[in-house]
Amino acid sequence: MPNRASTTKPTTKRTARGALAPERIEAILRGLDEAYPNVECALTHRSPWELLVATILSAQCTDVRVNMVTPALFKRFPTPQSLAEAQVEEIEEKIRSTGFYHNKAKNIQGAARVLLAEFGGRVPATLAELTRLPGAARKTANVVLGVCFGKAEGVVVDTHVFRITRRLGLAKGDTPQKVEQELMKILPQSRWISFSHQIIHHGRAVCDARKPKCDQCNLEQLCNAKDKSWSS
Repeated sequence: MPNRASTTKPTTKRTARGALAPERIEAILRGLDEAYPNVECALTHRSPWELLVATILSAQCTDVRVNMVTPALFKRFPTPQSLAEAQVEEIEEKIRSTGFYHNKAKNIQGAARVLLAEFGGRVPATLAELTRLPGAARKTANVVLGVCFGKAEGVVVDTHVFRITRRLGLAKGDTPQKVEQELMKILPQSRWISFSHQIIHHGRAVCDARKPKCDQCNLEQLCNAKDKSWSS
């Protein structure tokens, strides 16, 4: 018998009423709750400011790598003020291993300066204000809003969410923005925050991009992806 992520398997008819049938979506959500009941953001942080910076650094980089870099960065530059006044070359050196460090250093310093100039040094709590910060596109803003302020203004669509929701047939869009809009239409707003965290953890633990561990997946019976590595 396969070693599944959960002892209970969500079941639904594979084709009845299509991939977006309400009962199928509910079964997927139940399966995620069973496998990842208390999931949290994987980026280590102690404040909205630290999460904002960490999320900007996570672009094209793993959360594991970001978590290795941020302790030294925040020890050297503990506040937006200190980062805003830093030599950009020193910031670059601290974050070099996250990749694209020239642009990332420019963005996190720019975000610090905008926070000081327009928001009194505090991270704003609205999507419109957050997306005015350098480096803070919609995904970054949704992460900060959901984790730090409990606000579900959108769905975080990172590479895992983009890939897995398309594998599950929940979305068809060819950009993160299109996938987010599709997910917002089919998921209860109360699930927008937790769903993304659960899918991200599922992508790391089970639904690997190169070789998904379908024999360990408690969503396997709900998945019709063509590249499944195992089928019940």
